[in-house]
Amino acid sequence: MNRDVPVLPGRRRRAAMLSVVALVSIAAFGWPLFFDPGSITNATQAPLVFALVLPLILAVVVADLTNEGMDARTLAMLGVLAAVAAALRPLGAGVAGLEAIFFLIIVGGRAFGAGFGFALGSLSLFASALLTSGVGPWLPYQMLASGLVGMGAGLLPRARGWSEIALLSAYTAFAAFAYGWIMDFAFWPFTLGLASELSFVPGAPITANLHRFVLFNVATSMGWNLGRALVNMLLVVTLGPAVLRIIRRAGRRASIATPAPASM
Repeated sequence: MNRDVPVLPGRRRRAAMLSVVALVSIAAFGWPLFFDPGSITNATQAPLVFALVLPLILAVVVADLTNEGMDARTLAMLGVLAAVAAALRPLGAGVAGLEAIFFLIIVGGRAFGAGFGFALGSLSLFASALLTSGVGPWLPYQMLASGLVGMGAGLLPRARGWSEIALLSAYTAFAAFAYGWIMDFAFWPFTLGLASELSFVPGAPITANLHRFVLFNVATSMGWNLGRALVNMLLVVTLGPAVLRIIRRAGRRASIATPAPASM
């Protein structure tokens, strides 16, 4: 091997890719704090965000494939879990907090890592939108937000047994509120008029707008966020250990290397 050629380890390359994904995702939500939206609306911005989402998902999946973090069978498992998550979402449609899709995204990200979790979260929301005819300007933001939820689960520190379940429960509570916050923020700058005390004020100090947003979120979304947190925490505690064992066992089987051909 030529030692004069610097080689970027797969783990560092994957970390760099995930950092880019996180920064781009945050920028897609938070840019109105730094730039005057002007005539831009969610309807005009959504196609641009969607144009970023698909390349990001592909980049994460390809990065894992090229770094041997994901083989063809694991990629198939990504499709299966995304399909199951999409099928779970209509069960809670229209009822505050009954959103079991986040439970599967979180345990999937925990079991298979941050890149898998981001792809699972994004693809699950995309598939569920097609299944429920829920395609609209909100979809790109839902894909990014749920992808970040799955990615965060894959970045949690190591734990086993009930310590892991406790860790996942705490993360689930945080992720449930974080998802609601960033989804509200995606639309808040474009929804209320300037006459409202809870509205976004273009050009105002960042702290002032964040204060207005907190008041807006508490007044409009606290029930949904709290319900989402409680329902998914209950699922993590009751079903989490069994589901983690099942998908980890399937993951070990998917990662078995193909035996080398016998020498002649």
